[in-house]
Amino acid sequence: MKLIENYNSVADSIPKSVTLVAVSKTKPMDQIQSLYDHGVRDFGENKVQELVEKSESLPTDIQWHAIGHLQRNKVKYIAPFIYLVHAVENIKLLKEIDKRAQQNDRIIDYLFQVHIAKEESKFGWYKAELKAVLDSQEHLQFKNTRLRGFMAMTTNTKDQNQIAAEFKSLQALFEEYKSEQIDTLSMGMSGDYPIAIAHGSNLIRVGSQIFGARN
Repeated sequence: MKLIENYNSVADSIPKSVTLVAVSKTKPMDQIQSLYDHGVRDFGENKVQELVEKSESLPTDIQWHAIGHLQRNKVKYIAPFIYLVHAVENIKLLKEIDKRAQQNDRIIDYLFQVHIAKEESKFGWYKAELKAVLDSQEHLQFKNTRLRGFMAMTTNTKDQNQIAAEFKSLQALFEEYKSEQIDTLSMGMSGDYPIAIAHGSNLIRVGSQIFGARN
């Protein structure tokens, strides 16, 4: 089956220490089930409604990654089951996740999304702003959430030198704050994950190279 071949091709090309998240957004449940039957457990979705529908219909031991921009009013729907929130971009969102985690008697793991791209339209903390939060340990006031690391998206460009430079800038931030708990650097998608891995990424989010073009 082409889907399994595609997944194996990506998985076999990366170090064992790198987590491969299959980005299943817009893809039908039978394809996710096929990958699950093949042993895949990490899947990424960016729309809350789709994430909830899939989580209710597919095996309960799937590790769902919320990879897109997350609105505060949608957090309550994913709080009972989400494995990792990739895109925490401000304290208000973190506070809401913590509140909903507490209501569900859970600790929710998350990544801070960092703005490394040249495009203003991309979400995320600017590094100076984030360093102020990390150095003040403001995030530690929230007892039902746990910072695991950082995530970012690069500028939409074919210039590999620029992509590498942007990844390198986040790698430096990660190395500065890396600890036993802060152990995840989520960088790299279908078009650029080899560059991301070369710059320290240990979690990649791959969609089209596994599932084919988006619907």
